[in-house]
Amino acid sequence: MTQTVLITGCSSGFGTLIAQTFARQGWKVVATMRSPGKVGGLTEGDRMAILRLDVTDPASIAAAFTAGRARFGEIGVVVNNAGYGGDGLFEQTTDRDARAMFETNVFGPMNVMREALPEMRRAGHGVIVNVTSMAGHVGLPHHAIYAASKYALVGLSESLAMEYGSLGIRVHSVAPGAYPTTRFNQNTDQRLDRGDDQLVSWSHRLRDQFAKAAEQMAQQIGKAPDPQEVADRVFACATREMPVHIPTGDDAGMLMAMMGQEQRQAFIDQITAMLVPPPEDRPD
Repeated sequence: MTQTVLITGCSSGFGTLIAQTFARQGWKVVATMRSPGKVGGLTEGDRMAILRLDVTDPASIAAAFTAGRARFGEIGVVVNNAGYGGDGLFEQTTDRDARAMFETNVFGPMNVMREALPEMRRAGHGVIVNVTSMAGHVGLPHHAIYAASKYALVGLSESLAMEYGSLGIRVHSVAPGAYPTTRFNQNTDQRLDRGDDQLVSWSHRLRDQFAKAAEQMAQQIGKAPDPQEVADRVFACATREMPVHIPTGDDAGMLMAMMGQEQRQAFIDQITAMLVPPPEDRPD
């Protein structure tokens, strides 16, 4: 497989770390973001292309893939990292808020995968890694719309892993727990004061309880979460066989154990064997 990766949402946080991780390992990296002028921690070079890509704009996606292929050849790995969250109760989230979040967190990765998959099918190999969230495995109060969007992406990833596995394409969901790069309330605190007095009061109480619980879990774990763990898991998906679902972080592992989901991959394997033709029957 060609060692070229395209990553979305590279201007900060996980995206920057993922791009740096692949670059350190000698990969050719197409690092994309909505505003390349705001990039930090990445430098254009012989093996690093920094390009504009807005996951809600199919034309910009096609242009970034075309430029990346012209620069480095076949793109064998795609990492859907771009996404965002937000605080607020369901009633405090407008239809416009919800649709915008789904456009980025769900339809955005769909747009990117529609561009990537035909090339991967023709090549007979490829890897797609969707950076999801533990909010896609357990509903979170005060983050209902975010959780709904991540549940959609987790389910999509699982289905695509079944659809494309026999065609030589692996699809993975890397689900981070709580990390410093995850800013649920960035630019969304104004939602907390929307609505009647009862709604506003309950919204603030829920946010405070959520923060308290997160702090207690962090104390129980006993160490600060390192965002590099997420980048390392993404790189592992690109370079070796991994499960479809990859909870990342001690808190994520704790939650999956509490839900009894440690054997999820065995279940997926059983369902795949029932529903998907064997590899020898796959189309040429």
